[in-house]
Amino acid sequence: MEETRPLDGVKVLDFTATVLGPTVTRYLADHGATVIRVESMTHPETTRIATPYAGGVFSLNRSGYFSSYNSGKLSLTLNMRKPKSVEVAKRLVNWADVVIESFVPGVMERWGLGYGELTKIKPDIIMASTCLQGQTGPHAAHRGYGQMPSAMAGWFELTGWPDSEPVGPYSAYSDWVDWNYLLISILAALDYRSRIGKGQYIDQSQLESAIQFLSPAILDYNINGRVATRMGNRDPYVAPHGAYRCRGEDRWCVIAVTSDEEWQAFCRVIGNPDWTKDPKFATLLGRKENEDELDMLVDEWTANHSAEEVMNRMQAAGVPAGVVETAEDLFQDPQLKYRDHFVVLDHAEMGPHSVATAVFRLSKCPNSPKFAAPLFGEHNEYVLKELLGMTDEEIADLMAEGVLE
Repeated sequence: MEETRPLDGVKVLDFTATVLGPTVTRYLADHGATVIRVESMTHPETTRIATPYAGGVFSLNRSGYFSSYNSGKLSLTLNMRKPKSVEVAKRLVNWADVVIESFVPGVMERWGLGYGELTKIKPDIIMASTCLQGQTGPHAAHRGYGQMPSAMAGWFELTGWPDSEPVGPYSAYSDWVDWNYLLISILAALDYRSRIGKGQYIDQSQLESAIQFLSPAILDYNINGRVATRMGNRDPYVAPHGAYRCRGEDRWCVIAVTSDEEWQAFCRVIGNPDWTKDPKFATLLGRKENEDELDMLVDEWTANHSAEEVMNRMQAAGVPAGVVETAEDLFQDPQLKYRDHFVVLDHAEMGPHSVATAVFRLSKCPNSPKFAAPLFGEHNEYVLKELLGMTDEEIADLMAEGVLE
């Protein structure tokens, strides 16, 4: 018998899409919660139709993107344009402890599923909403994916080269760094309810969450009047600092020399060539003033060594360094292998495939995915019959009326 998990018994009704919301509910599922993912064929979830597809074959059930963020969940299809779908959803609210959604503000209210209505069904319900800029304010109705709050929070101004346009961090970056705020808020609400007996409403602004990661730049402007801007791979207080070309095709290693002691160690690793003794490189200020030349000289050394050799030799000497890894590298990484970062799950259509586990381990209980992501509508019968007690005839009527689309 599997060990208990910390959120065993917690029930979650999940109306979220793409990455942020599904990541939160996947973490809840990994830690024992029962999560029902509400979907509809009339508007398939964004990541269900996103590449890559297993075997290169398109299907709502073959997206690796969807699989990554939805393992361990149940899938229920409800066409929310049908009044009876709202009735089913309200019955599930009575079942749930937490309802989470990521629509543009007003959608849940139009369905009759706003927080005020939910508390009439279940007074101690916890509801969480996550959207671009929160539920209130002059811009609350603005819609968008994670690229928008990433740009609005200032990240696009900071990523790129000084003589070029903003390039932005990878993809909908705020989705991958904002989810933890919402997750901890839900856990806090569950703790509050267990002690006080009351639920509450959580309103997350993805923009405001994203801004938290730029606190140093904001403080620097607030106190010193300096406006941070693009500087490529460089850092104002570290040199060398960058991704340096290594032996092989498109192989790189990041090196960051953060102190004079690390600079001396760096010089020893590369064999103390004559240029390292030049007085202009003796101090951080000198290295920053001559950084273009310094980066070129570092590149000349790293180009003759593999990225792994550069990393290992630098790390052994106490100099921060790391290989710029590809997806293939990640699956071969000895550290990730040792920690079982990727687990193989058996998916009903894709077959065995790898999924990343939680980014932390618990010493007393498991917290990796319990099973693979669901097929579209895979658990309709289970949810309606076993959890809501519907009869076969009731379910057949819902199907005939297009409710389960």
